[in-house]
Amino acid sequence: MRAVLQRVTEASVAVDGEVVGRIDRPGLLALVGVTHDDGPEQVARLARKIAQLRILREEQSVLDTGAPVLVVSQFTLYADTRKGRRPSWGAAAPGPVAEPLVADVVAELRELGVEVETGRFGAMMQVALVNDGPVTLVVDA
Repeated sequence: MRAVLQRVTEASVAVDGEVVGRIDRPGLLALVGVTHDDGPEQVARLARKIAQLRILREEQSVLDTGAPVLVVSQFTLYADTRKGRRPSWGAAAPGPVAEPLVADVVAELRELGVEVETGRFGAMMQVALVNDGPVTLVVDA
């Protein structure tokens, strides 16, 4: 699993003009991608990283501050752009494999006590954010 974490002051995700997930205070936007061999171990590791990384203001974590997280599925994180001009998506897990694993990351975060909002898996989404810092990290689990 792979995530791009962005420290934000606010973020939202809309589908067909309707906001389906929003955080209105400082927290994290987590774009989450899944590859073929991911499973429960990667889910748990990624959720812990998202919750415990000390990347919020004053070197605090989501768990330290009670900050919210907006999780948005993002299969394009596994694009292969090494050859030609058209990305290959072969390393991204197909929807029936990826969707439950992204849902498991959300469930694991909630189990840890994190307030989580989400996008809608497989939908064409419009993500809006105000990056704080800017702070953007790529995390592989």
